[in-house]
Amino acid sequence: MAILVCGAIAYDTLFSFEDRFDSQILPDQLHKISTTFLAPSMRREFGGPAGNIAYSLAMLGEKPILMGTVGEDFAPYRQHLKNFGVDERFVKVIRGQYTPQCFGISDCDGNQLMAFHPGAMNFGDTNHISDVPDAVDIAILSPGGRAAFLQHSQELHDAGIPFVFDPGQELPLLSADEIREIVGKASYVAINDYESELIRERAGLTLDMLRSQVKALIVTRGSKGAEIYVGDTVHLIPRVQMDAPPVDPMGCGDAFRAGLLYGISRGLDWKVTGRLANVIGAIKVTHNGPQNHFFDWQSLGALYRRNYNEDLPLPVPAA
Repeated sequence: MAILVCGAIAYDTLFSFEDRFDSQILPDQLHKISTTFLAPSMRREFGGPAGNIAYSLAMLGEKPILMGTVGEDFAPYRQHLKNFGVDERFVKVIRGQYTPQCFGISDCDGNQLMAFHPGAMNFGDTNHISDVPDAVDIAILSPGGRAAFLQHSQELHDAGIPFVFDPGQELPLLSADEIREIVGKASYVAINDYESELIRERAGLTLDMLRSQVKALIVTRGSKGAEIYVGDTVHLIPRVQMDAPPVDPMGCGDAFRAGLLYGISRGLDWKVTGRLANVIGAIKVTHNGPQNHFFDWQSLGALYRRNYNEDLPLPVPAA
């Protein structure tokens, strides 16, 4: 049985400005701003929620099926995925388009300016769940375009495939009715604490209402850990203490979701699933970029044991 990961696959190009933005921006001239920030350092990363999730799943020994739409510049990323054992048969190249691109520049205070070009992501609904001939055990809908979100949620529901609704930054683009509709089809919802407030405000769905509609509601709370709501039970998942300092939070939530999907597909206890997910997310935070962290079951087990005082099953055979 396979894990299907649907959503955006993108390049992240990140620049660093060694001064403060306000040193070059005149507050009373914002209506006609024109300036250039000298960025002596630049790095280009493989990213996008779906690509990030698939990357960490592959390191867990899975061969996740990745579904998304990309541009004609995708070849280096495709080879990267192949190198790590990701099944990229259903990553479709859209001719005349770029792979989604995120451009960001940060100053010495950590302020950020971002630009995102969706490119081929606008054609996400040209992929269909029925294109996948493999038996799919669990899927995740991560941000990858509003049209694709709506279409794939319906197709997964019609196919009887349980899926995780992971709205992320796509949440503001969905109407209240659309949010409620997708939640009604999903088996699991995975959100962070900010998104939980946004869902309550936009769709009128409180945590209690969400948990009553799905098998499990997962809420991540950054450095405070996570909460998993299953029926009337709340599993509190404490944060992970690392020896190395945090470096970059980008992709942490995606790494967490890889652990979540692994635990669900293997039928692990929810407490174990949440702890495994937390450990993978913590490892990612100590590395720059969303796909530069590495781990194996031995290192996962050691970190799990040190933080939670019990052994992690290493690894869990497929059902």
